[in-house]
Amino acid sequence: MEPHSDKFKIRLGLFIFGGILLLVITIFIIGRQENLFNPVFTIRTDFNNVSGLQVGNTVRFSGIDVGTVDNIRILNDTTVRVDMLIEKEVQRFIKIDSEASIGSEGIIGDRIIIISQGSPSEASVRDGYQLVSNEPVEMDAIIESVGVTAGYAEVIADQMSEIMIKINSGQGALGQLLQDSAFAKNLNQTMVNLKNSSKGLEQNMEAAKSNILLRGFFKKKERQEERKRKEAEKAAEKENQSKQDSTESR
Repeated sequence: MEPHSDKFKIRLGLFIFGGILLLVITIFIIGRQENLFNPVFTIRTDFNNVSGLQVGNTVRFSGIDVGTVDNIRILNDTTVRVDMLIEKEVQRFIKIDSEASIGSEGIIGDRIIIISQGSPSEASVRDGYQLVSNEPVEMDAIIESVGVTAGYAEVIADQMSEIMIKINSGQGALGQLLQDSAFAKNLNQTMVNLKNSSKGLEQNMEAAKSNILLRGFFKKKERQEERKRKEAEKAAEKENQSKQDSTESR
């Protein structure tokens, strides 16, 4: 049996070293995810439906990953208890009135537990404390609601289409008004008559002003308007002066 060469021994040593290094890195990553190397404490909450939450999923507080889901168990036919391992250093920030809800990583990502911020004046949670929970909204219910809304929108669009078709074809009172050429001519003539009437009214007013019997009335009215205008100008000047005096006194 031939002894192994030095090159073979070196390769074997490097292979063993690499395997040990990979094992250490793997243990470190898993331990970090499971909070094996950090001091932790436990809190729990109850849900009627965990909506796909699994052991090992992330627990998030203020947008930061602070722990993991440690255990999920069914207590009865309506209650599921979720135990969470949370980093000890964030215990003082989680208050007794904080609430736990189930969210997701993005739109279709893994389910996570989100702990809301409580009142600063409240006490911090203790080890084993049970938080109040908010039930998650099921994606199936959202899709069903969107489907119902889309159905209503389709019905409304069909009805609007039928109404526009009837109007364009001259059916109904509105359609007859829009399609009737005689009505359009009468409307144009009415507008012309109103314009002519306004011009005639202006001419009559000018004639009345030049009338000897009514001239005094219009002059009196003009003097009253002029007096009101001057009084308003004086009041404005007085107000501006008072503001300037107040500013200078400061």
